[in-house]
Amino acid sequence: MTEATAIKNLEEISTRTNMFYEVGMSQPNSHLFEVTLRLVNWQEKRLNLKMPVWTPGSYLVREYARHLQDFVVKDSSSHKSLVSHKVSKNHWQIVTENISEITVNYRIYANDLTVRTNHLDATHGYFNPAALLMFIPGLTQQPIKVKIITPREDWQVTTTLTPVAGEENTYIAQDFDTLVDTPFEIGKQQVYDFEALGRPHQFAIWGQGNINQQQVIKDTKKIIETEAELFGGLPYEKYLFLLHLSGSGYGGLEHKNCCTLNYPRLGFRDTDKYHRFLQLVAHEFFHLWNIKRIRPQALETFDYEQENYTSSLWFSEGTTSYYDILIPLRSGIYNRKKFLENLSKDLTRYLSIPGRNVQPLGESSFDAWIKLYRRDGYSDNNQISYYLKGQFVSLLLDLLIRKKYHNQRSLDDVMRLMWQRFGKEEIGFTPQQLKQTIEEIAEQDLGDFFSRYLETTAELPFDDYLKPFGLRVKPIQDKEPIPHLGLKVNTENSREIIKFVEANSPAAIAGIDIGDELLAIEGIKVKSGDLKEHLKNYQSGDRISVTIFHQDELKTLSATLTEPQPSRYEIVHCDNISDLQQQNLSGWLS
Repeated sequence: MTEATAIKNLEEISTRTNMFYEVGMSQPNSHLFEVTLRLVNWQEKRLNLKMPVWTPGSYLVREYARHLQDFVVKDSSSHKSLVSHKVSKNHWQIVTENISEITVNYRIYANDLTVRTNHLDATHGYFNPAALLMFIPGLTQQPIKVKIITPREDWQVTTTLTPVAGEENTYIAQDFDTLVDTPFEIGKQQVYDFEALGRPHQFAIWGQGNINQQQVIKDTKKIIETEAELFGGLPYEKYLFLLHLSGSGYGGLEHKNCCTLNYPRLGFRDTDKYHRFLQLVAHEFFHLWNIKRIRPQALETFDYEQENYTSSLWFSEGTTSYYDILIPLRSGIYNRKKFLENLSKDLTRYLSIPGRNVQPLGESSFDAWIKLYRRDGYSDNNQISYYLKGQFVSLLLDLLIRKKYHNQRSLDDVMRLMWQRFGKEEIGFTPQQLKQTIEEIAEQDLGDFFSRYLETTAELPFDDYLKPFGLRVKPIQDKEPIPHLGLKVNTENSREIIKFVEANSPAAIAGIDIGDELLAIEGIKVKSGDLKEHLKNYQSGDRISVTIFHQDELKTLSATLTEPQPSRYEIVHCDNISDLQQQNLSGWLS
């Protein structure tokens, strides 16, 4: 079916639909979206309305109903209020016997500028439908109209939903899943149209910054072309990049035909920061295959009222993270040296997190709902990100396959086979089917690999996999070795607050706690910026006094320093690389 035919069919269906949403924002400075739901031809004695509790792609129950206020339901004909009561945190039930037309009104507070929530102020309105619009159980498969009422004539609407002919700022979604998967940007955003591989694309940019739009579009086209080459074409008719330029925000959220990006407004002139932005673009764009179409069976049908568990996020997010630093290399945006530098930065993060020795990767995927998005000061001690470890497990799998087949096969072949088997028809894969697909490309039993690196906390043997490619991991020490104390300190309101204490470190054994205020070492005042300089005066094995405020109680504790730890890790070339190692490296990072 062509896009034009699909639009015509939806417009024909829209004349029969009985669900109509209006989203207004008459006072943007109030941060309140005004939502109206109109139902016609209603025939039930009870109307159940529910609010989603999470947004697909962001695995945390966010309780969107907590932002709802001024809930009113009326008989559209008589304008009389209807009896309703709240059944649960996100569930309203209304008595509707003998009433065929119903109007529901409520307002949603929107002052959270992230890619997964809502934001409304004097400059724009942005919303994710899961965080704004209710659904009716049993009617989620029917088309839904949405009309946007702008507060000013010069505000425009940007979305990938199908517009309804002859109705201003009115769009139709074929079902609630499609509606949830389509964010809206309303305001004076700058829209830039461009073409890639014969398909129309857009960048819609809100906010001020030092972005060079032409350069961004040029490099984005390279990313599009590189990823499309990997999968054999583009699976959409048009695509939207929605970009918010914020003070210090960062993030992305994938959708089937678009993505939302949030990036610091001044993060485009510095080369490293700009490359980080392009990795974000590559990551979210890669998701239009890996998660939006190639997705775990557990996410094939969304339950918007509770957690949707899967142990495969290491592949959906971690493998995507591996490709987001590889794609800019293949696109010619940066060179092999920069790729290895970026990979080394991620490796430093990974090897600096004690939680990698506590939480297995599969468990990290499964427990995303209660851990990854609910971090606290102790998190690095008992968890590891499935993005981060999944990236390096994917790296090892890629190198394993490449070594065996002299770069004639790779993780690319796994992605293509997953696309053919599960993505094109969107049938969802099980963890066992994912493992079997990787084994089919590798032509070997990977049971031990999956058991060790997904189900246990065994260290990843980086050098074993890097050596055939002439590379190794090199720990880097500071020029002046610093004995290990095991805490991190930030300055907050002129106070030195301890934000992290490494488990089993000298600080932890001494009794220092997260939230304590650090005052002095050996009687000398300490600030967060000069903690390392203080520690340079001592050797491992030295016993030092640390003075703190613990819950406003002055304490001086004794800590015995241990051996210095690497300040970072670098992936470097081995000495005396053989011709075969050089060929392997060039085949991987050509």
